[in-house]
Amino acid sequence: MVDPHHLAHWYPTAAYLYVLGLDALALAWEYLRRHPDYRLDWVRRHRRHHTHQATPPAAHRWGLRVLEDPALDARDAHPAWLPGHASVVQLYPDVDPPVDAAAFDFWRIPGYKQLLHDGKGLALIARSPGRCLRFALAPSLEDGMAVAYAHRGLTTARLATDLAPMARPRPPPAALLELHTLQALDAALAGASLHQIAEGLFGEDAAADWYADGGLRSKVRRLARRGDALMRGGYRRLAQLPSLEKGRFDGDAKRP
Repeated sequence: MVDPHHLAHWYPTAAYLYVLGLDALALAWEYLRRHPDYRLDWVRRHRRHHTHQATPPAAHRWGLRVLEDPALDARDAHPAWLPGHASVVQLYPDVDPPVDAAAFDFWRIPGYKQLLHDGKGLALIARSPGRCLRFALAPSLEDGMAVAYAHRGLTTARLATDLAPMARPRPPPAALLELHTLQALDAALAGASLHQIAEGLFGEDAAADWYADGGLRSKVRRLARRGDALMRGGYRRLAQLPSLEKGRFDGDAKRP
């Protein structure tokens, strides 16, 4: 049986179902926010704020413009990633629009919309089932203006409905892998054993035949290692951030 001491937050798989609908940037945040040193930087930021001390540029080393609250999961957090991710569409006023130019219509963009300032400019996130659209808005863009847009990796495209393929839902096997990885990571951070993780993820019946070199043991070990690797820098690949140069932040070799 699983020790109740470890069941506080990671044991119910249902609590992780939201992970199935996350895109790569949202998954990157889920792994980053679990990093103990990132959480410590967040606490230090608030201590300096209360003592009126200057805040060091700690966010940049994590790939963010500003630190985001690690207590918020990807459904509520708005991490301001440094630029570079191919899924972010940049919208600008079209200075030489054709007769049939598309107009920027905020309310016609499909999904639940969230408008925020990411530390550099306005960002728009539009979420609908199985899809997440992300936009960077030029300061001079207004509703109704003819709009042009840039998308890294593509030369031409059309706005609105044609943007949907840019944020296709992750394939179900990949999404389930992320769910299990995050659940295994949380369990490991809580001090659960591999056997306890197996019971939580796959049920007590599946873990009943646990043995040293069994396939389930190897699978759970891989999940725990994968989660730790993604938390300690692997998330940067999901966010399409460059890897940190070897030797940076020598004070903490495990920091990403």
